[in-house]
Amino acid sequence: MKVVKFGGSSLASAQQLEKVLDIVKADPERKFVVVSAPGKRDSQDTKVTDALIQYYKHYVAEKNVTADQEWIIERYQAMSDELGLKPKVMTKIAQAIKDLAKLPIQDNLFLYDSFLAAGEDNNAKLIAAYFNQNGLPAVYVHPKEAGITVTPEPGNAQIIPSSYDRIEKLRGYDEVVVIPGFFGVTAEGDICTFSRGGSDITGSIVAAGVKADLYENFTDVDGIFSAHPGIIKNPQSISELTYREMRELAYAGFTVLHDEALIPAYRGRIPLVIKNTNNPSHPGTKIVLKHSRNQQPVVGISADDGFVSITISKYLMNREIGFGRKVLQILEDLNIGFEHIPTGIDDMSVIIRERQLTPIKEEEILRQLTHKLEVDHAEIERDFSILMIVGENMKSHIGVTATAAKALSDKGINIEMISQGSSEVSILFVIKTAQKNAAIQALYEAFFPKN
Repeated sequence: MKVVKFGGSSLASAQQLEKVLDIVKADPERKFVVVSAPGKRDSQDTKVTDALIQYYKHYVAEKNVTADQEWIIERYQAMSDELGLKPKVMTKIAQAIKDLAKLPIQDNLFLYDSFLAAGEDNNAKLIAAYFNQNGLPAVYVHPKEAGITVTPEPGNAQIIPSSYDRIEKLRGYDEVVVIPGFFGVTAEGDICTFSRGGSDITGSIVAAGVKADLYENFTDVDGIFSAHPGIIKNPQSISELTYREMRELAYAGFTVLHDEALIPAYRGRIPLVIKNTNNPSHPGTKIVLKHSRNQQPVVGISADDGFVSITISKYLMNREIGFGRKVLQILEDLNIGFEHIPTGIDDMSVIIRERQLTPIKEEEILRQLTHKLEVDHAEIERDFSILMIVGENMKSHIGVTATAAKALSDKGINIEMISQGSSEVSILFVIKTAQKNAAIQALYEAFFPKN
């Protein structure tokens, strides 16, 4: 029994939906289908989710929203007409889109989430109708009916563990179950979304809940590559990754799969495979608990931008009990999380994501470090990238760090910081963002030499 999730590019047009139908029909074990909102049909197009955001902004600003409603409805109507669907489903979709403008604005913490979720919700209705009309018995199931109960955290919903028992009851359906991704419903009945890209999370939750044998995540690429194909020409494809490796790669910039989506499937011990809607015969990349065969030491190289370093120096820092806790307390009080903390005897650096900083927070951090902790020096440095090499087999190979450092050195790339966790699944380098692409190329040549 398989759970299948299709991304926005896989559902952007009638032509794409025909491919989706063929994929689901080709394997009777594909019993659960989780869908995203329609994505872009071409580079000039607008995603339905982005159109819903504009609709929301106009609505709360009390502007005329007729044009927004008409554009979104027409987007679904175009697919419905091309697929030759009966008008009943479009009547429901059009009404649902218009009803968003009847929701209360004042004191409604979940209004934005209700607008965002409409993209997936209405697409699921259309797809279920399309399946039924083309000989594939299917049923649309709203997340509330599916039992996907979440915490009341708008834009960052978390699944409530007791939901899994209710989700398991979906196994009782004889038809293919079509579920909208990206959102759940709170205990009070409010629509609440996962973080953006969260249809991956829904698919993983459903897979864990129904105890699927496999979770297939269909995108627009043939699985996962060992490095970004926009930087490395024709990089190696990865046939198999462990969950730990995928988590590390997703953290540092691999955007094929939402990193939170790994958690439910990992805990449910369910293998996951990334496949291509436009090339479904390709085996894709399988994500498993343990490798089924020997792998090379490094399976992937990834990088992410937008990091800053809070650099702190204080003589005899190592003798001051609780100093590190006090630094982190300053950040916690400002609602800032940290990513990494490389340390020396009399200095430490705290790596954080720049998006968490505001000018006021930045000034307050430096003020407290200087006056409250009486540090000798404190500054905030910008324009850093985190570069990672990942592979569970690195721990059994000597010299991986040396190879990486030499490759970067040979290209004149300075390593600002280096860190490796005790699990030895990854080695992390902090470098200047301007050198990121050159660094990826250098590491790729070192660990994936041409034959």
